[in-house]
Amino acid sequence: RAQERGGTAAVGPISLPPGRAALLADRDGATFGVWEGELFSDWDAWRTKRPAFIRLHTRDAFDAAIFYGEIFEWASGQGCCEVRYEGDEVVLRHEGQVVARIESGALGAAPDPAVRPHWQVHFAVEDVTACARAAERHGGSVLSLSADEAVLRDADGAQFTVTARRLGS
Repeated sequence: RAQERGGTAAVGPISLPPGRAALLADRDGATFGVWEGELFSDWDAWRTKRPAFIRLHTRDAFDAAIFYGEIFEWASGQGCCEVRYEGDEVVLRHEGQVVARIESGALGAAPDPAVRPHWQVHFAVEDVTACARAAERHGGSVLSLSADEAVLRDADGAQFTVTARRLGS
């Protein structure tokens, strides 16, 4: 479905016991992976320790919401999420919990050609500042820091965000 809607299949689908995976890109080039198959044991317990949410920074949130909605069947009633526009972003919730946000700037604004579309993982933490300092002690770096959020880079260069637990809802 991703290719039918203008996306790209970079890798796969490939079989990886106990399932299948693919690495894809949306129409604007934001990469993402999909998995079909068994999840690891004790999935429900793991979900409580999951990332707070993921955020797509893209040129056109409305177009991206349509693309992902079509490939993941959000609008069919069979998808996993409730999708709403809140403020200047598209927010996806599963069982009341925010799982993803799609943002591109103010509604009605022209798409920003300077944005490099990408997904950003936001991990929920109790103490943002303590987490940022721990990242530095372990070879990472702090790209930005506020009381509620820090953008960090690990020692291998991967960028992620830590968010105060109350903001993930």
